[in-house]
Amino acid sequence: MSDNATAEAELGNTGYELFVGALSILSLVNIVLVSLLRDPATQTVVLFVDAVVSAVFLVDFLARLRRAPVRSDYFFRQYGWADLAASLPFPQVKVLRIFRLIRVARLLRRYGGRNIARSLIRDRAGSALLTLLFIAVLVLEFGSLAMLYVERSAPEANIKTASDALWYVIVTISTVGYGDQYPVTTAGRELGSFIILVGVAIFGTLTGYLANLFLSPQEEPIPTETLPTPADVRHRVEHIKELLLQQQAAVAELERTLRHQATTPPPGPNA
Repeated sequence: MSDNATAEAELGNTGYELFVGALSILSLVNIVLVSLLRDPATQTVVLFVDAVVSAVFLVDFLARLRRAPVRSDYFFRQYGWADLAASLPFPQVKVLRIFRLIRVARLLRRYGGRNIARSLIRDRAGSALLTLLFIAVLVLEFGSLAMLYVERSAPEANIKTASDALWYVIVTISTVGYGDQYPVTTAGRELGSFIILVGVAIFGTLTGYLANLFLSPQEEPIPTETLPTPADVRHRVEHIKELLLQQQAAVAELERTLRHQATTPPPGPNA
């Protein structure tokens, strides 16, 4: 098996692997943010998003463990234990998420940029959905941080705590618009408008993806045992060549017969 085929088999869905790699980068950035931010409210926002990312990593570990041909090899030789430890929301083990990022980068480099682009184009709907989901995670975190920054010091503001900001962004990005939390500043309203647009894009893409998933005809995969071997292919090619030679000989014989008939005068009435 070639390196590209091996990498593709280990990668699974290319768009999903890029999504997991992007979440790994975000989680490493959050480790730095938690140490730099001194405000408890902003730290709470970052820790909440990091808990969501940790849950995604835990589900990803369980899926990889189930999909692995030999589970012990994945867990011990392919650093599955690091994936499990990195999915736990403990500061001491979060740095292990770099192993996940390194593995994804190594596989993508082996797979090749051209193959990655073809894979993403082939699964445009899924790639777009995963991209928008990652943008939603970014908006949830940095939108909440920005909303706290522009709103909580304003007079008559009702978004003053981490829970207020997170709740507002969640109900806004889901296009629910509950209405109990709302921005009162111009910057906050502009930010809220952007969050609404992101939410509409996400749910519009999700609707299209589900419609394509359920309504498009599914192609049946060709069983491996029915595929011809190289020897069978060569035998068929030789057989086709023989048939072509026979047809060419038959056509040549017909042409000679027609030429002979054309040059031979028709018999007279006394013949």
